[in-house]
Amino acid sequence: MNTRYRILIPAAFALALFVSARAADLTGKWKAEFDTQIGVQKYVFDLKADGEKVTGKATFERQDAKGDVELQEGKIAKDVVSFVEPLKFQDQEIRIEYTGKLDGDELKLTRKVGDFATEELVAKRVKEK
Repeated sequence: MNTRYRILIPAAFALALFVSARAADLTGKWKAEFDTQIGVQKYVFDLKADGEKVTGKATFERQDAKGDVELQEGKIAKDVVSFVEPLKFQDQEIRIEYTGKLDGDELKLTRKVGDFATEELVAKRVKEK
């Protein structure tokens, strides 16, 4: 094998691993504001990826209410993300399921609120100063 190829192939492989690892860099804060059936909602997701496991919490503002919640069932595979926000509403447990794709500093999500509504949103990475 040509010496040049012996150097280029491992270098290309290392670069591909670096790029794919960077593409899945989910850890950090993500801010979203989106319109829903109940009005505008504001969220900050504080996420941490450890391998394919995602943990974190969401801080929200909606309908004159503020709060935070621990996210559940978080996963990431390459750039595909999913997690669940549990919601207690009038003594009922409602699952808010998020699925989406990480694209650099944007997290494009579909949010399914039980059997009530489905919304699209984009969360943007909060740059640390």
